[in-house]
Order: sequence, then C-alpha cells, then structure tokens
Amino acid sequence: MGMLTRRFFVASAVGSASYFAVRPAWAKNATTPYDLVAATDRTRILAAANRYLSEQPITVTSSHSERSKGGPHDYFSEGDYWWPDEKNPNGPHIRRDGFTNPANFDDHRKAMVRLSLMVPALAAAWELTGEKKYADHAGKHLRAWFVDPATKMNANLEYAQAIFNLNNGRGIGIIDTLHLVEPARAATVLADGGVLEDAARIKAWFADYLDWMRNSKNGQEERDAKNNHGSCWVMQAAEFARFIGNADVMTWCRERFKTTLVPDQVAADGSLPLELARTKPYSYCLFDLDVMGTICQTLSAPADNLWTFTTPDGRGMSKVIAFLYPFIKDKSAWPYKHDVEHWDDFPNRQPSLLFAGVAYGQNDYISLWKTLNPDPAVPEVIRNFPVRQPLLWMAKPGAGKKS
Repeated sequence: MGMLTRRFFVASAVGSASYFAVRPAWAKNATTPYDLVAATDRTRILAAANRYLSEQPITVTSSHSERSKGGPHDYFSEGDYWWPDEKNPNGPHIRRDGFTNPANFDDHRKAMVRLSLMVPALAAAWELTGEKKYADHAGKHLRAWFVDPATKMNANLEYAQAIFNLNNGRGIGIIDTLHLVEPARAATVLADGGVLEDAARIKAWFADYLDWMRNSKNGQEERDAKNNHGSCWVMQAAEFARFIGNADVMTWCRERFKTTLVPDQVAADGSLPLELARTKPYSYCLFDLDVMGTICQTLSAPADNLWTFTTPDGRGMSKVIAFLYPFIKDKSAWPYKHDVEHWDDFPNRQPSLLFAGVAYGQNDYISLWKTLNPDPAVPEVIRNFPVRQPLLWMAKPGAGKKS
C-alpha cells in the first residue's frame, strides 16, 4: 500500500489544520486536502446545488400517517424489516431482517434524506464560490425544518421506527436522524461564514434535540446499542455538540469511542463481527466504517486523536480500514456471505477512505476513493450513505479550524 512520506504528511486529522506539502500523482494541482476535494468534486457540487436552487422545503408537516401516535410536527417512521404476519394479519407485525417492507410509512425519512442531500450541496457550493444565493437557499430549508412554527419538526424522535400494533416508537429509530449530521455540518460552515440567518435558533433546536437524545428513554436505549446503532448515536451527538459548541458532550463522545465503541465492535483483525453477523454484512460493515470514521473526523484533536487511538491489544480505526480496504477495492474477494438486498449497489465513494487516507498518509485509500461512485441513485443505498459532501469536512485554508 502506498504510504505518504513523513515530509508529505504533516498533520494527523483531516478536520484539523492538516495539509499536503508535496503533490503525489493523484493530487495533481491540489496542495491541501480541501483543494484535493474541491478539485475532485467542484463540478458535481455545483451541478447539484444549481438543481436544488429551485427546490422548496418539504418537512414533516407535509405528510402524516394515520398510524402515527404523534402530531403533525412529530417525525414518524416504521421499522424497515417488519411485515404483516400471514397467520395473524391484524396482529403485530413480525421481523424479517434485511428485507425492507415497501408498504411502511417513510415519507418523513425521505423528506429528511432530501434535506441531507440539498443543504450540504448548497453549503459546499457557497464555500466554493462565495455566491450568497446558495447560502440563502440552504438557510431557507434549515429554517423550515428547525425554526418556522408552521413547518418545523419537534425536537424528538418519540415516534420513529414504530411497529404496527406493537410499539409507538423505539430507541432504534434515532438512527433516522443520522441524516441531520451533514446538514448540521453545513449549518456550521454557513454560520461560521456569517451567512446563516437565524443561526441561533437553528442551534437552539439542535441543543434541544441533543438534550432529548441524552436524557430520554429512547435516546438512552440507542446510546447503549452494541452495533452500528451505538456508533450512529455517537456520530450524531458529536456533530450536533460541535455545531452548538458543547465541549462537554464532545469530550464524552471521545471517551465513548475509546471505551465502548472500539472495544465492543472491533475484533483483533479489524473486522466488525456484529455487522458480519447481519443479513447484509458487506453494506453494514461499510456503513459502520463510515460512521466510526466520521466520529474520528468530527472529534479528533491534536491532543486526542481518535484516528491513532488503539486499545491495549491494538484495536482501532487503522485496523478497521485496513481490514475493509481490500474488499472495497475488490468486492469479489469478500469471503463472507453476500447481502440479501442491494449486493450489487455497493461500494460507493466511502468518505472513510478519504478521511483515513489523509489521517494515515495512505495514497491508496485516497486513490480508491476517487474512483468510486459519489452519487448513488438507489434510495436504500442513499439512506446508508449519510456523508456525501466531504468538502464540508475539510479545513479550508485561511478560514480557521473546523476540527
């Protein structure tokens, strides 16, 4: 695997003030990680942002399910893998792991995914061009979701991933707001740039939601989940805390990563046994890799670098990415069972390859990242690909830190 020289690699985390001192072949004219991503993604960012300029906000108030126990401002979704019981059609649904029931209500989740596609692209376009029309339109969507009394979402997920005739909402549903992570990152970029109207009220919504995540029964259940759900809780809490400036929660999340996520989920060889045990092991491993990599990206600091953290027996992110890299490069080498759905639709342009490539100075990770599809079209795949605008996760030269 191509290793960057120490002279080339200067700092250990993309999100800090790291930069490139020389130009390997894949970087061409790029001189920093930000420049690399800008050169790679500029055309796709601007094309998407220009499409989104004509799109109006759609929030949870745009649709409602008669099966929801919440009101018009409450987010509602139903568990993906739950189906009617043929032996008891009017009774509680039963679980078929890995098989998504297309009849379940998912309008709110689709609206949130839509937000997560539009706002980051608009924010990235503003950062690239400085054209305020992009920032203004991103702000319009953010205010509709988090400020406007007529359309905003209540700051809880009490009714997420409900099960018909069994449960009004579950802690596991908190994974749905993974699609607020990159909008929060985008809002940070816009707020730091002084171009986000009502930034304080948007931050207040995220503060309320983070408080609910930490203190509600559903939130605490999801926090304590052992597999990718526990990782997703930390990824969300970390980025929301970063947006609102809650250093205490960020510190807690760093410790959670080191004392719980890595010890509970990473095997000695870098594999993720809890994901390998699922009916879609390949996509779940890639998903958890990206979630844990994004946690490292959000939280790593010079004095506490999660990319280089290892347990006493040597487990850490470097082993996870090294374990999965060969199977991202050549899926045919995957020695485990194939996913029951969407096997042919992965991998995508996994952001963990880019983040880790810079963090570890690995040319091969970044080169592979550049070759992969950045814009999957399959809805189920998009749902498991929450970081799509890595430009927002880079330190822009001259713009201060985005640690």
